[in-house]
Amino acid sequence: MTPTITLTVVPALLLLLLAAFAPELAAAASSSRRTTHQPPRFAAGLASLHQQRAASSGGRYAAADNGTAKPFTAHYFPQELDHFTFTPNSSRVFSQKYLLNDTFWRRKPTAGPLFVYTGNEGDIEWFTTNTGFMFDIAPEFGALLVFIEHRFYGESQPFGKDSSQSPDTLGYLTSTQALADFAVLITSLKQNLSAVDAPVVVFGGSYGGMLASWFRLKYPHVAMGALASSAPILQFDDISSWSGFEDTVTQDFKSESLNCFSVIKAVWDVLDDRGSNETGLLELSKTFRTCKTVQSVDSLTNFLYTAFTYTAMTDYPTPANFLQNLPAYPVKEMCKIIDSFPAGADVVEKAFAAASLYYNYTGDQKCFQVEGVDDPHGLSGWGWQACTEMVMPMTVLNESMFPPFGFSYEERSEGCLAGYGVRPRMHWITTEYGGHKIDQVLKRFGSNIIFSNGMRDPWSRGGVLKNISSSIIALVTEKGAHHLDFRSATKDDPDWVVEQRRQEVEIIRGWIDQYNKDIAQM
Repeated sequence: MTPTITLTVVPALLLLLLAAFAPELAAAASSSRRTTHQPPRFAAGLASLHQQRAASSGGRYAAADNGTAKPFTAHYFPQELDHFTFTPNSSRVFSQKYLLNDTFWRRKPTAGPLFVYTGNEGDIEWFTTNTGFMFDIAPEFGALLVFIEHRFYGESQPFGKDSSQSPDTLGYLTSTQALADFAVLITSLKQNLSAVDAPVVVFGGSYGGMLASWFRLKYPHVAMGALASSAPILQFDDISSWSGFEDTVTQDFKSESLNCFSVIKAVWDVLDDRGSNETGLLELSKTFRTCKTVQSVDSLTNFLYTAFTYTAMTDYPTPANFLQNLPAYPVKEMCKIIDSFPAGADVVEKAFAAASLYYNYTGDQKCFQVEGVDDPHGLSGWGWQACTEMVMPMTVLNESMFPPFGFSYEERSEGCLAGYGVRPRMHWITTEYGGHKIDQVLKRFGSNIIFSNGMRDPWSRGGVLKNISSSIIALVTEKGAHHLDFRSATKDDPDWVVEQRRQEVEIIRGWIDQYNKDIAQM
């Protein structure tokens, strides 16, 4: 008898989707009736994360036992809890995980650069294994690779298993604290390696790219350059179009097939209608091959929405397994599936078949666990960030392939108060880091930042798409997807990807050469 294989459908909260549609947690829980035509909510409860692994006892930078061969060694840094106050609790120390690869590091006659990845909202090993670009270019620069985990994610839990249980602990989860963590760790690491004068370039993708660019602006004495890939730093206030994200997803599918777009646009009303009673939910559960009968049509809506949105984000020109195993150009492949159905075929079956490409491209999944999912990448802290400072207004227009949806600052505030006991600081990000009239501001004092974006990536609409100065450069590719440039090079990469990476390397080399000349003259 063949064993049953199940796939847990995880609404991966990384890449900032929760910031767009943060759940009004308690409000949603108090109502049994679904609000029609709103984007599915990526609920981020206060679930416990994995137990924090004990730090190595071999010293401040002692390597942890990885158990298996990996292209890095894991280390733990004693990080201060609070960098901005002198309250008794501020000096509390937690173990912050970081990864090193010194295979190509040049130590003499002068130390090679440190290429530092500013960790995102998840397990740092996950991001490291999906950032092959840094490993690819390290040999020609003689670079030391450093990947720092973001506080409250992965193993870097300031309060262990209780880190995400209360606003009293989650209050230390902010972008400013994270940037200070990076600065303290990098500075200490350089001192311990006797490489105080070595240049530092920070790299980051998505939220990590936002952090990389902000780090360069806030800590120019620590990092002399930043490569920020797919970093939507302008997705705040009214700087960018609130509908840009869903407009781009829609256009990605529409560009492949008008029929594909029409089918997806039609499926939401059909789902609502069929899922309005227990009999309908039972039939839909059979259609979606769920492991258990679903209790809410929201779960199936979320199933489809996640598949279509994340496929657009990861519409890479080569096969990849960042979020799921996918073929090259997966949006095109999804639309081929929809278009292959005969006229008059059921719209729900068409949509499910297309979504199955995302969840089951390998074909070995017998059923889908769409409710009661876990959090394999340690992303649960993002709900807090979206309810405090990462307030990214997003809407869905009538022309979209998704149901129309509005945004209200007041509703977001009330939802976050009900869910977390806090109200968001709606405009704090632009107060702290800027964003309004960014071209006028940064050309006067900023330098050495690359903003890279691919226009098939929905997050590109909140990114920097034009050069700001001769040293703050926007590299934009028409067919690029979410931080595609950070993926490992392959023999099948199209010429435009190869050229984008070549330009990035050339710009970074220019920064480092100038830095070394300046150091030599001191």
